[in-house]
Amino acid sequence: MSYIQVDDLSKQYGEGEAAVLAVRGINFGIASGELIAIMGESGSGKSTLLTVMGALNSPGRGKYWVDEIDVYALGQEERADFRRNYLGFVFQSFHLIPYLTVQENVMLPLTPVNIRKKQKRAMAEEALGRVGLAGKGGRLPSQISGGEQERVAIARAMVNNPPILLADEPTGNLDTKNTREMMNLLQELNSDGMTIIMVTHNPECARYTQRTLRLSDGLLVEEEKIS
Repeated sequence: MSYIQVDDLSKQYGEGEAAVLAVRGINFGIASGELIAIMGESGSGKSTLLTVMGALNSPGRGKYWVDEIDVYALGQEERADFRRNYLGFVFQSFHLIPYLTVQENVMLPLTPVNIRKKQKRAMAEEALGRVGLAGKGGRLPSQISGGEQERVAIARAMVNNPPILLADEPTGNLDTKNTREMMNLLQELNSDGMTIIMVTHNPECARYTQRTLRLSDGLLVEEEKIS
């Protein structure tokens, strides 16, 4: 079994004539340490698949395994523990809280962790340093650029050192220069051993990955390795 394994996964929204089968019988595996792109047209099922892989959206059928853990066999509290221990999330719209400083935003995933606040601050500053934002922890999100806000979102996702990073269109709001810098950063994190699964519509972003999964109408139609 692969480190991440998706077996006959399906997800339906609605019932009867209004039913939409967003993901249909998908199968694939991901090795630990891979950097993967998931691509497809709007409505192809890629974002639904990512939410299922994020333990946020129970599938209607099939299995999803991570590190030999049957994720959707877990109870709600166990699943929350799984997300905290295994997953970091990066969203297209960043989801930074405007009235919290950069450092405080990065510290948010550490809220339920039973360690001293001084240690949490140190972990946040270390994460900010890894994404090139050392010394900017005291600023508000409105006081930094869009590219820097995306770096804050990456720092927040990695502050608790999760082995897996899930990114939904992480460069969707960035210009070409910042997109290139963001993809270089993701490659650096991947080279340090982090497994990264990224939904993207941008073929240039996919070029930075080791493999591309292409979805169409909820089906996995192609797996392409990048040479």
